[in-house]
Amino acid sequence: MSEVIGYAPGAWDLFHVGHLNVLRHAKANCDYLVAGVVDDDMLELAKGIRPVIPLVERAEIIRHVTFVDEVFVETQPDKLETWRRRPFDVFFKGDDWKGTAKGLDLERRFAQVGVEVVYFPYTVHTSSTFLREVLDREIRSRVRG
Repeated sequence: MSEVIGYAPGAWDLFHVGHLNVLRHAKANCDYLVAGVVDDDMLELAKGIRPVIPLVERAEIIRHVTFVDEVFVETQPDKLETWRRRPFDVFFKGDDWKGTAKGLDLERRFAQVGVEVVYFPYTVHTSSTFLREVLDREIRSRVRG
């Protein structure tokens, strides 16, 4: 039986326990885990904001997470193109994509090349978006104060 290569992409900005849980679950479902780290320009294009932590630092943090075997920097938005550049067998995503148009399209496209899409629970109580909002509020209050 051959080694199962998993791929878990993310911004991994403002690293928190939800990120750690995704990587832990991903590693438990494959033999070799590649963590995709989306570059700063791609994040700005996809989310409309630059990450707080720059790419080099985010990649360094992820590289040192025990569950991660390899880091791959994503420089373009098409996950199938990512697969062509760094092949994998299983693609891991948060379940906030499950059943959505984007998620269904991703599943359809990956099925054509034999990649399975596996969803993990999204950590609702802690997210980078929430942390960013808290930081923004704190900065605004200090500026006013």
